[in-house]
Amino acid sequence: MQAFLAALVGAVVAGGTVLAWHISDRQQSRVPPVTEPVLPSGVATVLSVLRSSAVVVDEGENVLKASAPAYALGLVRGNELVAEELAELVRAVRRDGQIREIEMVMTRDTGVPSRHVTARVAPLGSRLVLALVEDRTRERRVEAVRRDFVANVSHELKTPVGAIALLAEAVADAADDPEAVKRFAGRMGKESVRLSTLVQQIIELSRLQGDEPLDQPVRVSVDEVVASSIDASAIDAQARRITVVAGGEEGLEVLGNAEQIGVAVGNLVANAVAYSREGSSVLVSARGEEDAVDVSITDQGIGIPAGEIDRIFERFYRVDPARHRSTGGTGLGLSIVKHVAATHGGDVRVWSVEGQGSTFTLTLPRAL
Repeated sequence: MQAFLAALVGAVVAGGTVLAWHISDRQQSRVPPVTEPVLPSGVATVLSVLRSSAVVVDEGENVLKASAPAYALGLVRGNELVAEELAELVRAVRRDGQIREIEMVMTRDTGVPSRHVTARVAPLGSRLVLALVEDRTRERRVEAVRRDFVANVSHELKTPVGAIALLAEAVADAADDPEAVKRFAGRMGKESVRLSTLVQQIIELSRLQGDEPLDQPVRVSVDEVVASSIDASAIDAQARRITVVAGGEEGLEVLGNAEQIGVAVGNLVANAVAYSREGSSVLVSARGEEDAVDVSITDQGIGIPAGEIDRIFERFYRVDPARHRSTGGTGLGLSIVKHVAATHGGDVRVWSVEGQGSTFTLTLPRAL
């Protein structure tokens, strides 16, 4: 009996030992679960409606959540931050918990313009970091254009004023030479016209630069605007043997300010005549859409290089600065056209091939 009891106790002890070993081995081989950081309640919803680029980064520097603009801007690829400068800022905020801001220039693939952005990075709880990035490219470009505008206005006004002053001195010195007086007086007349045109366009552009909607738009006849614009450029066109033809649909009307629309279409026609080859033709046509009217001006001129098309509507910008003296251009005509289109809730587009010609299309709301 004693031997049996001893054997039974030994079996129980051995069984317990084996069971304990299995349990211990299973616990050791089991991988402890990793607790993933969870976004605070409502954060994902807020990020989805933000216009800014928003990125939430966890403690492993993985992007846990990113808004659609963040991907579009090129901040995030997969679950990683692409911008190293922004990643360094995230690490600094995680170290000390201090909110930081930075302005940086993002350079992407070859041929893609750089973007000026401002980033604000702050801790989100104890383990996450939130980065909000605003694209300031357009604002920086507007500031640059504004600075150039002030500088260019000063320069452009000084040029004809200085020329008139010098010509006046030349006339006084050549008082005994009727031929010289006549020649200098003719030059003074041309510079006076150029100065008057420049001042008039600066005033017109200043009135339009707010891009504010019209208070009381009226019905404007497209046929009358086109006829008036062609008539205004008839003398210049005749001098260079250029034929200006009106075509397209008749009887169309648009809603807006008749004077502003006339100035916009007139500037487009004048440019087409000025930059067309002698003996060529210019076509001014109108086409009605369901709720808009397209007025297109097509020339057979020198065309615009592909790299310059995005800038031709900037103030005082000229594709060929050496040519504007002979054409009498001020560099403001297309800027005025763009502002007139914006003020009327329309648009202006351009198609051009260098050496073949250009087509400018002004779209305005149709009067139904």
